[in-house]
Amino acid sequence: MNAEQIGFALLILAILLFAGKWVRMQWRPAQKLFLPASILAGVIGLLLGPGVLGSLAQMVAGPDTALAEGAIPAPMLETWSELPGLLINVVFAALFLGAPLPDFKRIWRLAGPQLAFGLTLGAGQYVVGILIAALVLAPLFGLPLMAGALIEIGFEGGHGTAAGLQDVFADLGFPEGADLAVGMATVGVVSGIVGGIILVNWGVRNGKSAVLDKDIGEIPHSQQRGLIDKTDRPVPTGGMTVRSESIEPLTLHFAFIAMAILIGLGILETLTWIEQHTWGKGKEGLELLGAVPLFPLAMIGGLIVQQILTRIDKNELMDRPTMLRIQGIALDILIASAIASLSLAAIAANLMPFILLGVAGIAWNICMFLFLAPRVIPKYWFERGIGDVGQSMGVTATGLILMKIADPDNKTPAYEAFGYKQMAFEPIFGGGLVTGISLPVIYNFGPWPLFGVMLVLVLLGVGSGLFYFGKLND
Repeated sequence: MNAEQIGFALLILAILLFAGKWVRMQWRPAQKLFLPASILAGVIGLLLGPGVLGSLAQMVAGPDTALAEGAIPAPMLETWSELPGLLINVVFAALFLGAPLPDFKRIWRLAGPQLAFGLTLGAGQYVVGILIAALVLAPLFGLPLMAGALIEIGFEGGHGTAAGLQDVFADLGFPEGADLAVGMATVGVVSGIVGGIILVNWGVRNGKSAVLDKDIGEIPHSQQRGLIDKTDRPVPTGGMTVRSESIEPLTLHFAFIAMAILIGLGILETLTWIEQHTWGKGKEGLELLGAVPLFPLAMIGGLIVQQILTRIDKNELMDRPTMLRIQGIALDILIASAIASLSLAAIAANLMPFILLGVAGIAWNICMFLFLAPRVIPKYWFERGIGDVGQSMGVTATGLILMKIADPDNKTPAYEAFGYKQMAFEPIFGGGLVTGISLPVIYNFGPWPLFGVMLVLVLLGVGSGLFYFGKLND
């Protein structure tokens, strides 16, 4: 790949993102499902690639036809496949930048039940996945036991985490795992939105909702199309903390992200050096940290940068909405490129294991919502629990969409509790440290140590929720 090829690949990817947005605005099913334009863009790219258009062209006109490899050249797909591993560091580095941690007692009192429920969902995905991998996938289909981590990586982690781990999958001898994880993330997002909307309708009809007393079909058409009404557009998307003649605000905020990533890289290099000179030394040494990705540590770097700026920056240079815009750009490009460069051959070759894991993950999340959430979350369990279900099956945005549908006027503490819970939850699951080390841990130690730890966490989440948080009054 040269610079021109990389630049052209980025231009075409931007066109696909616009095409995805156009589909969202014009196609009713996409509006009803609230599908992000980035997913639609990735699907369009996937359809135009060798896996779909190329295969159809070969079936119709033979292997020598002009479209035998699809309409997207191989160098472009190669460029796109590299983007997720880079951009995931930007997404996670910006996760806490500009968002000072609130009072711990407030988090504990309001978000404790949310955390107990979320912990049960996340850890349980490892428990279910490892059991399926050990009892079915490995003996019957010959898949590595690392397949037991695919549910959590794809569902809790989402497209960004799944794609960001592609190098780790390859290094550990399971390269097709990255494609399975991205496919699992797509299943999670779609099933999260579809299943979530079904659950909201069920909750309204059965009196589970505390704020909705009519059908949810009243969502404004502009919102379904993903547009902001003209009368609301003067609201700024970010604050100008510095004058642009000195430095562009976006440039300054990108510098903060760069600092966070470099700190994370320094932490990773330090840990790797320690490993090489201690337990990983010599031919018989155990290499564990060498397979850990950068993005969880970039998130820690973001926390460090935030804490430093909180203490020394008297001018409040960092603006959280601006940071979210940069994070959003990186995530859109990441998702579109990950899906467009997805290998359908890997999923087709492992279709039955893929279906088993997907169905098991969906069933776990929905069952926990129906039977555990009412007993763990003392007030507004429906509005608060639906956000965790969406987040645990797709991405944080999925949870926010479902909470917006269940509580359109923000009458419950669902958003506040969900946000606080994410601060404590994201560093662990959903692309956090546990997600980052799960594959090398299973590879080096087998599945059962991780299974045991996750089972203990499930019991901790259920027990604390039922016997402590579920009895609180907040």
